Amino acid sequence: MPPPLMVRFHGGAAGPWRVTRMRALAGAALPAVDRIAVQEGMAGAPGGAIAWTLAGSTGNQRYTERAEADSLAARQQGLARPEARHAALIPIRKSEAWWSLAQDERRAILEAESRHIAIGMDYLPAVARRLHHSRELGEPFDFLTWFEFAPTHEAAFDEMLARLRAQREWDFVEREVEIRLVREEG
Repeated sequence: MPPPLMVRFHGGAAGPWRVTRMRALAGAALPAVDRIAVQEGMAGAPGGAIAWTLAGSTGNQRYTERAEADSLAARQQGLARPEARHAALIPIRKSEAWWSLAQDERRAILEAESRHIAIGMDYLPAVARRLHHSRELGEPFDFLTWFEFAPTHEAAFDEMLARLRAQREWDFVEREVEIRLVREEG
């Protein structure tokens, strides 16, 4: 497992990712922005006005069992594939009811009942994703999920989101913002 990576998503006037849509599905929205820059590690922040920054860290897979982790690693492709010009940043905060559950109870809801990991695997390798943990950093969201996919896979991505949001796990989501993006280099 690679070491944790701090990642910051800067919403503002600069960055290679142009925002095509922002919508709050639960709770408060984020201020509207034109672009998002993704800052990994100690890289410098983008120029231009920044309206908000969301930070998270990659790390251990908290709810994933070994067989699932191995299957994910074997099937998922990396980020920044040339054909993956569409992306989505989905920050999520879960309720205190979720966090008051024991780890095994959260795992049971996440996978045994909701099949979160299994649903995501149905869309690999077309949809690449990276999960960032934010709760322990004092951020306004618990998780920041970054997805990248080719334009031809957008319908499959939408289907995946609909399947996930229809599960019991989403009963515990109290804030969710969906930000759709298109990569525009140069």
